[in-house]
Amino acid sequence: MQFLSLKDAIAMHVADGDRVALEGFTHLIPFAAGHEIIRQGRRELHLIRMTPDLIYDQMIGMGCARALTFSWGGNPGVGSLHRLRDAAEHAWPHAIELDEHSHAGMAAGYCAGAANLPFGTLRGYLDNDLDKNNPKIRRVDCPFTGERLAAVQAIRPDVTILHAQRADHHGNIAIHGIVGAQREAAMAARKLVVTVEEIVDRLPAAMNSVVLPHWIVDAVVHCPGGAYPSYAHGHYTRDNAFYQGWDAIARDRERFAQWMREHVLETADHAGFLARLHGKAA
Repeated sequence: MQFLSLKDAIAMHVADGDRVALEGFTHLIPFAAGHEIIRQGRRELHLIRMTPDLIYDQMIGMGCARALTFSWGGNPGVGSLHRLRDAAEHAWPHAIELDEHSHAGMAAGYCAGAANLPFGTLRGYLDNDLDKNNPKIRRVDCPFTGERLAAVQAIRPDVTILHAQRADHHGNIAIHGIVGAQREAAMAARKLVVTVEEIVDRLPAAMNSVVLPHWIVDAVVHCPGGAYPSYAHGHYTRDNAFYQGWDAIARDRERFAQWMREHVLETADHAGFLARLHGKAA
């Protein structure tokens, strides 16, 4: 485990063609790490995430992704992810392969990956035809009861990237609030990078919390505000106005490209992004 800058952590642990999961369910979404991947020009990534959210809309629109494994691809509370739709419907900036699941299917896949199993099972997909459109969803019979179940391939990212509230000086990570699939995505991955709001001497006890031990963590990055415009419980709230405003930005290719150039490509790091976004001197 190493304490690194975000630039060094992405350069060291994310390569072209990797299967990359940036998890965080509505909460603790690792925007700063996604933006650094864009700055470093990573290509041909297979992106994995329960809900792609705005960060994957941005990464897809900037040409980082060749494939997406996901569930529910939308702008929460607003509408479509227009850069994702443009890639899927019009191959702009290039075509993208879609591997669509339900939240439960994604959770089963992560759990299987974390347990080093080839696939996960669930009772979902029995009342819809998603498996007719996704050949990676199969059916299996329980050897004990004969019950017909859905099966999904294990999700094993090359690297999982999370944002968390705290790390201690040993590299142990504490996440609290809505924990989503962070734990399973961390344990399923070959490498784990975590950006954190603060580094502390001791991790405090918190309700609904997960602690990831330092021996599964490859890099810790001190990155205050690293989930913004998502939220970090106990640190800052979700910027709902940003999510609403993104709809108009993302609808137009030229406006999107200009926004990404000004706010991401022309800023050195996440602190610079936040300063540019809020009209302050970087």
